[in-house]
Amino acid sequence: MAFHLASLHLLHFRNHREAVIDLCAEVNCFTGPNGTGKTNLLDAVHYLSLGKSYFDPVDLHNILHGEDLFMVQGTMAAEDGDDTILCSVRKGHRKVLSRNRKEYDRLADHVGRYPAVMITPYDAQLVLEGSEVRRRFLDGLIAQFDKGYLDALIRYNRALAQRNVLLKQLAHHGHAPASSFEPWDEQLVQYAGAIHATRTAFMDELVPLLIEHYAGISSGPEHVALTYSSPLALSSMGDLLAQTWERDRSAQHTTSGIHKDDLLFAIDGQPLKRFGSQGQQKTFLIALKLAQFELTARRTGHKPLLLLDDIFDKIDPQRMRHLLRLLSGHRFGQVLITDTDPDRLHAALDGLDLETRFFHLDHQGIAREKKERTIVG
Repeated sequence: MAFHLASLHLLHFRNHREAVIDLCAEVNCFTGPNGTGKTNLLDAVHYLSLGKSYFDPVDLHNILHGEDLFMVQGTMAAEDGDDTILCSVRKGHRKVLSRNRKEYDRLADHVGRYPAVMITPYDAQLVLEGSEVRRRFLDGLIAQFDKGYLDALIRYNRALAQRNVLLKQLAHHGHAPASSFEPWDEQLVQYAGAIHATRTAFMDELVPLLIEHYAGISSGPEHVALTYSSPLALSSMGDLLAQTWERDRSAQHTTSGIHKDDLLFAIDGQPLKRFGSQGQQKTFLIALKLAQFELTARRTGHKPLLLLDDIFDKIDPQRMRHLLRLLSGHRFGQVLITDTDPDRLHAALDGLDLETRFFHLDHQGIAREKKERTIVG
């Protein structure tokens, strides 16, 4: 099913006091100086898709300074009718996410209905930071099209938290009956196996797409690899819990399980973080996100919204040409792009058979170009 974001309305979201934007179905470009809120517009779209910020896990941080709430609303136009999606956060209240004025009981029930893929300089943390960042990326990606996986992950994390509470109590009080651990251990065993199996199958599909896109973008002879590393590849969760019992007691938390999984990025057999140049790391990340896009589209039957944040300022002409070839080949659905240089975007998109709409941001607000940019080659 094809869909696109037809309109976007922001109220007190980050630096935007209020904004109302009508979007076209193909390429929408937001230009202007740094600090005018271009990236914040893309993050607002991410809220509509996934019910959360791409950049900041604390919702209250996204409320305009001096205000008590923010609201993001969008109209998703699809073949079977339009949906109005609203996400609001008010200080002292729980977050509200609704579709056509009907509030979701669980935010997870919305995830995957309107998928989105973001490519941004912020993605460098996937290479540079620890395993938790990469697990969060992997979990968020799979959850967009597998509600069973998301449910298993939520249940695993709840059981893990309860087990860790017992381990702390054991350390502080010197005793805890073994029977008190059994229900949580059973749940960890049950859900860890399902999560590991889903992650393994997913990586089998993702890795070939990553390698294909890297080869398409890069002009070098290097070879890249992406490996899913998990202790469950060698032992069951039950065996791991038995083997690490004494270590868990000493550490006062559960030291092994799928919550310790990682994604290993490599170039020519060496860690990408240490041996990849900045350009190679950027190319790897763009290829990874394009692989994410293709796999999400394949699994959901929807082309995700593609959000490109300041990307043309960070890549060389060859990588830009690869993305533009994909754009001109209509590999993507709706695309939202930010850039500080409008002339660069006009030149890059000129001649492509795409409907293109430009908006310019300054510190006074957002203005749409008077001339409609429907560009036909």
